[in-house]
Amino acid sequence: MADDKAKKDDKEEKTEGTAEGGEGVEGGEAAEGGKKKPSKKMIIMMAVGAVVVLGGAGGGAFFFMHKAPTEAAKTADSDAEKAKPVYFPLGDLLVNLSGEGKHPNFLKVKISLELADEKDVPLMEAIKPRIVDNFQVYLRELRIEDLRGSAGMYRLREELLMRVTEAAQPVRVRDVLFQEMLVQ
Repeated sequence: MADDKAKKDDKEEKTEGTAEGGEGVEGGEAAEGGKKKPSKKMIIMMAVGAVVVLGGAGGGAFFFMHKAPTEAAKTADSDAEKAKPVYFPLGDLLVNLSGEGKHPNFLKVKISLELADEKDVPLMEAIKPRIVDNFQVYLRELRIEDLRGSAGMYRLREELLMRVTEAAQPVRVRDVLFQEMLVQ
């Protein structure tokens, strides 16, 4: 029993020596080899330090990238919210579609244009005949198959927008809107 107690005391001294002085059986061998094994505390402290540094860098980047809006930006945003869309009606267009059927196919469409500025309405009134002519020439070349599905509607909108943008050159037209469409 006395031998067991002596062995136990011996182990405690070796453990205390390792914890306090950094040397023990393993520590002494590591010191002789020139390399020390990092302790668990050191690894944890390095990991916590890395997390703190990365968190700080991320927080700093967030604050630099997301600045509070300035007064000028706030005013511009409120002006944009106040600006109501301006619509210019072109009216009804009725054309017969291209095709080789026994019965002619017709397209009736009611179109409005969304303008960027209300000041452009008088100019649009002046060039309305040119816009209607460009639309009629294009629409008469369409076949009934060209108008099928959402893809056909999308292509039609894009083509008409391209034509009206070209015809109404100084005026900025935002979009072509279909209010009514009938294919017969």
